[in-house]
Amino acid sequence: MKRVYNFSAGPSMMPEPVLKRAAAEMLDYQGSGQSVMEMSHRSKIFEGIISSAESLLREVMNIPDNYKVLFLQGGASSQFAMVPLNLMTKNKKADFVLTGQWATKAYKEAARYGTANVVASSKDKTFSYIPDLDPQTFSKYADYFHICLNNTIYGTKFHTLPETGDVPLVADVSSCILSEPIDVSKFGLLYAGAQKNMAPAGLTVVIIREDLIGHAMEVTPTMFNYQTHADNNSMFNTPPCYSIYMCMLVLDWLKNTIGGLEEMKKINEKKAGILYNFLDNSKLFKGTVVPKDRSLMNIPFVTGSEELDAKFVKEAEEHGFVNIKGHRSVGGMRASIYNAMPVEGVEKLVDFMAAFEKKNG
Repeated sequence: MKRVYNFSAGPSMMPEPVLKRAAAEMLDYQGSGQSVMEMSHRSKIFEGIISSAESLLREVMNIPDNYKVLFLQGGASSQFAMVPLNLMTKNKKADFVLTGQWATKAYKEAARYGTANVVASSKDKTFSYIPDLDPQTFSKYADYFHICLNNTIYGTKFHTLPETGDVPLVADVSSCILSEPIDVSKFGLLYAGAQKNMAPAGLTVVIIREDLIGHAMEVTPTMFNYQTHADNNSMFNTPPCYSIYMCMLVLDWLKNTIGGLEEMKKINEKKAGILYNFLDNSKLFKGTVVPKDRSLMNIPFVTGSEELDAKFVKEAEEHGFVNIKGHRSVGGMRASIYNAMPVEGVEKLVDFMAAFEKKNG
């Protein structure tokens, strides 16, 4: 069996030890005689799985006790509505920094429920940088301040958080969660689609400070009220059971094989450094992001020729480097190097890029 190097932005690579463990437990989870895929979510054995997943997440991310962990569905996109429905309830206003497609979608959805104020935007240069923020432009009485911490499509990341004072900072962390330590206490709410660094598609994780729960708008659907899920330990309805199980395995791998998020960060910095160093010295390829705002997880690059870009993508796939084509809104290429991508995969990609440059430069 030949495994490819999958540079997909999501769903993405899973750690091989996790896949092997899941395969070994597929037909019989811990002597239960059944797969996690088919067991009741109300059973004691699944209660153990979801409890373990939450406990491991709290430990790995060092989540304070006054935060709830919710295992939900609907992707990060559902949070674009859930956040304002639950948080934009006191002064009916929120601030947004537009750094890409997902931040923009969150802003547009929130504007349906109250006043959405754009504090800054990097749309003028195809979201290739993180805009400088002037606290004078922040809404004094905003119910929350929203950012997309890492921008999957454009390859940018906030390396410095906005100083929002008493206004809760809300962040979409879908493409950077678990890649390095995050100080959860600096945020009122974090949300993430799991299909990049945590688990297969289907699970959405919300980490929310307890005082922000219980203030939902009257019109909020029961399933979109954080209180519903907090009161029922994420078991109000059938949760995405298998994705939660896989999340548990990933967290166990992060803790016991990798050694925690500090170690994971070192590995991710090494991988990104290899690729960025090549791009900075290449005569054919170049990165598209302002260096100070570069992401550790998503690295877009171009040759400057659409024809050469297409040729590179085609030949890369033939050599086992798949899903490296850039997002349709940006073009070029994008290497998403999430936690499960081994250092060897990035090294081999760079070797291939060097050989391609020699033939085509």
